[in-house]
Amino acid sequence: MKLDDSRRSDNVEEDSGSGGGGGFAFSGLHLGLGGTLIVLIVGYFLGVSPLTLLGLLSGGGQTTSVPSQSTPVTGEARDPQIDFVRAVLAQTEDVWGAYFKDLGRTYERPKLHLFHGQVVSACGRASSAAGPFYCPGDRKVYLDLSFFNQLATQFGAPGDFARAYVIAHEVGHHVQNLLGITDKASQAEQATGRVGANKVSVEVELQADCFAGVWAEQANAARKILEPGDLEAGLRAASSVGDDTLQRREQGTVVPDSFTHGTSAQRVKWFRRGFESGKIDACDTFDAGASL
Repeated sequence: MKLDDSRRSDNVEEDSGSGGGGGFAFSGLHLGLGGTLIVLIVGYFLGVSPLTLLGLLSGGGQTTSVPSQSTPVTGEARDPQIDFVRAVLAQTEDVWGAYFKDLGRTYERPKLHLFHGQVVSACGRASSAAGPFYCPGDRKVYLDLSFFNQLATQFGAPGDFARAYVIAHEVGHHVQNLLGITDKASQAEQATGRVGANKVSVEVELQADCFAGVWAEQANAARKILEPGDLEAGLRAASSVGDDTLQRREQGTVVPDSFTHGTSAQRVKWFRRGFESGKIDACDTFDAGASL
């Protein structure tokens, strides 16, 4: 990727205190790390989004947490990876800022929070093992930079654009949140059973992949940031984190009813659709239904 001349976002922050403190408070009940892990484990085996379970436990969104302390990253980054993250985030700000301007709205730029090991967000506590995530509660993207190394060595998806895809996907969730898609999807998840909720989750994740593709096309059209091989790197990244691929590697079997993010083929398909169209209207995974 060609990002040397790109501006750097000032919306990146990193842990400045002990990211291991804090916890959740649900209607007066405080869940520490042990209680939180129980919720996450139950969600895993039931095939239900842990955030959905946490929301139910909170009595409909009455969740509070003690966030990790953070420090803004400004000026010249001392770490090349942080510099890269700031450059990619700036590109997402420019693309989605222009899109929301066309809608007659102002794009609310998300913060990207860098952490190490574990972190407490408005959505609760998470560890690096969970991978990057977006929290609608505080409208932040959370990322442990060690995931980039894992993406290259364990998932077989090295390269700058593979890393950019990860950031763009999580920012795609932010765009969904601003457009009201996240709330509608959450309501749909809670109104159905486990399999139905998982299907909605897949539709949400595939749309975020499609939004990442739209971003890549728009950013490249504006600034020519892509180099030969970049698109292929993004497609490898999308394929490497498909539910079927991950389940086959981790447990040797594939359980489609438990999918929450989509198969490798689906993730590649929707990222490519976003990239080839360059239009958000091409990303209606909910209307696609069984043809996902």
